Amino acid sequence: GFGEVCACQRRATGKMYANKRLNKKRLKKRQGYEAALVEKRILARVHSRFIVSLACAFQTKTDLCLVMTLMNGGDLRYHMYNVYEDTPGFPEPRAVFYAAQILLGLEHLHQHRIVYR
Repeated sequence: GFGEVCACQRRATGKMYANKRLNKKRLKKRQGYEAALVEKRILARVHSRFIVSLACAFQTKTDLCLVMTLMNGGDLRYHMYNVYEDTPGFPEPRAVFYAAQILLGLEHLHQHRIVYR
């Protein structure tokens, strides 16, 4: 609710990243600075195939930017409602596959003593 995510590319290597831009005015208005800093600290600590990790962070006059690994394929919500438009949801084997990935990500967080809301 504080910003937007867009793909970006590092010129030197050509590697793609996701840049999450958080608007400072919105963060201040909604008292979200602490949440943004917690997110930055968590992303910097975790290194899992199932969780994005922080490549770098910086700020401009108007924004805080978190540059993260890019996970291709869109988010889970997109796949639930747009891939099978006539029948939203997944077949059971696909749901089990996604559930396993989510559980592995949560397990990694818990191993680092991080509890996700």
